[in-house]
Amino acid sequence: MKTILRSALLAAILTLPPLLAADDPPDPAKVIAAMRKANDFYLSKLASHGGYASAWKRDLSEAMVEGKKSKTIISIQPHGTTTVGLAMLQAWEATGDEAFLAGAKGAARALIDCQLESGGWSADFDFAGDDPKNWWLRKEVLAGVTEIGKQKNSSTLDDNKTQSALLLLLELAHTDAGRADTELQESVTYAFDRILAAQTAIGSWPQQFSAPAPADGIVKKATMPAEWPREFPKEKYTDFHTLNDGNLERLVLLMLRAHELTGEARYLEAAKRCGDFLLLAQFEGDQPAWAQQYNQEMIPVWARKFEPPALTSTESFGACTTLFEIWIATGEEKYRATIPAALDWLEKSRLPDGQWARFYELHTNKPLYCEDKTYALTYDGSNTPPHYGFKIDAGLMDKIERLREALAKPREEVLASRRNPETAGRWLKTARNVRGKVKTALEDQNEDGVWTDDGEISAALFVRHLNAMSTYVNAAAKAKLNP
Repeated sequence: MKTILRSALLAAILTLPPLLAADDPPDPAKVIAAMRKANDFYLSKLASHGGYASAWKRDLSEAMVEGKKSKTIISIQPHGTTTVGLAMLQAWEATGDEAFLAGAKGAARALIDCQLESGGWSADFDFAGDDPKNWWLRKEVLAGVTEIGKQKNSSTLDDNKTQSALLLLLELAHTDAGRADTELQESVTYAFDRILAAQTAIGSWPQQFSAPAPADGIVKKATMPAEWPREFPKEKYTDFHTLNDGNLERLVLLMLRAHELTGEARYLEAAKRCGDFLLLAQFEGDQPAWAQQYNQEMIPVWARKFEPPALTSTESFGACTTLFEIWIATGEEKYRATIPAALDWLEKSRLPDGQWARFYELHTNKPLYCEDKTYALTYDGSNTPPHYGFKIDAGLMDKIERLREALAKPREEVLASRRNPETAGRWLKTARNVRGKVKTALEDQNEDGVWTDDGEISAALFVRHLNAMSTYVNAAAKAKLNP
């Protein structure tokens, strides 16, 4: 996270325009005012127990998360409590304004209060509903209450839920405002202890966990079966080694960030163990890619009825970027060595229309789809269920090219490019790079100070715009103060 700017820096921001006037930049004072207006509306009108939903009706009569509606529900899955809180924290660090810190602390408090005994979080939580009695919460354990009946206790790693929640708490815990917060510090330590305990013997994580992983788990290279079930077997899949939806990628980034902030070796070791799993999970020969999920025997298997055993474009690219980050963090060549072959496979597997199939058949590499309504497997991608992305757009090619460029650079050069600018000119360039996004944010902000999508107040847009504006005011101030 960026260095905190104190009151003197905030004052300097307000006198910035002469440096950037030639480029007609947004006025930093107006940008900060717009940030405050949005932040204040969220705190005063949208916060529920300090947390946030994903969207709200314009009249505030109802809040929405994925698959649920309630006036008081909060989302832990981004975008919601976790990413809104992180955006507020970054806004505080960019401006020094305590109002943003209050928002971040409120979001963190909501997460601490709904943290599960298993250490992580569910997809959403409603403090005013039945959730406090339906879930086994860590605060109940602290109060001396044991698990009651059939309370739920599965922490989920799907869709960046637990990872993003812990990232907010971790970042806040390493600010001056969070270091003395005992409850915050204990929550972070507890979550990491339980997540690390859930890492499997082979180095992966399941999609969900409620207890430590078995110490005697199987460690072996993935194998591609000669035959596999063509019909959905309706088996529980949450215990499988899961790459789907960036689960492992987000976990590795979380571990690397924890290591960066704390220096504790256990976090880097966990990231490396996950990298070792990815090396075992990558197939060899003509299909040097990855599946979405593997069973304990390291064989690709079904998850949901539209997620067959197959090679996957999205998860394979995610595995490549994950291995790249581990290589950058460690310098160990083995994590970098197999990435080019996987990128070659991705380019070879591109469809004639420039897109990619989500799934490719084992052995044949034929694009594999599900038919709408019946979910029967097919090679014809013209009639697929609309709720799931069976094709990946051409934007993946740009990502592949950027990763190839990064792989061609010395590790030290990549590391240097990620450091904060050291001169006023470099900070000025950063401000210029985001000014278009800032102008869009200012133009699209409504009279209440929020952003809407299809008539609904959108947490995703709040996060996008507040982050851009925070980057701008921070860079603009540094350009002014470091001539």
